Amino acid sequence: MRLHAENLSGERGGSAVFSGVGFSLGAGDALLVTGPNGAGKSTLLRVVAGLLPAAEGRVGLEGEDPETWPSVGAACHYLGHLNALQPALGLAENLLFWQRFLGASLLEVDAALAAVGLAGLGHLPCGALSTGQRRRAAIARLLVSRRPIWLLDEPTAGLDRAAETRFDAILARHRDDGGIVLAATHAPLGLAGAVELALPGAG
Repeated sequence: MRLHAENLSGERGGSAVFSGVGFSLGAGDALLVTGPNGAGKSTLLRVVAGLLPAAEGRVGLEGEDPETWPSVGAACHYLGHLNALQPALGLAENLLFWQRFLGASLLEVDAALAAVGLAGLGHLPCGALSTGQRRRAAIARLLVSRRPIWLLDEPTAGLDRAAETRFDAILARHRDDGGIVLAATHAPLGLAGAVELALPGAG
């Protein structure tokens, strides 16, 4: 699989926030999107995910059976600022919902929870978890269903150093398995060999 973008432009509120963006990423590649607040990092990830339309340009996949991944968005996990967890449901219930909704099962729920350091907490309602625990639960959501492309917006927000280290290992494993990572972040991530895409912002 290859993910490519050509001459992408994105808008927020009818005003351009970035333009002329292009990249091409293959199995195991990582792209680190940087820039000041308001530069369009989150907008770019949402455009790639298909959550927002591109003002100009296109995003596409090459080398993949369209019946498997009919669109770029279908091939993506998107982890935004919100964790996409229902507070009233148990942690394991949340992950099981996403696994059934998304299909393409990867890890079992208990294994995903163990991978992010939440083993034994699956019975707790998500509303009872700390900020860091909820973020780790959102990361576990990436692990219960297979998606080759991970779009990550400030993924380590709220994590302590031990959780960041676990996440670095999760990212490395995903790339070793042929996965692609696009991450927008102000904090360093364990993305060895990542290419940087710096969005200039309004300046």
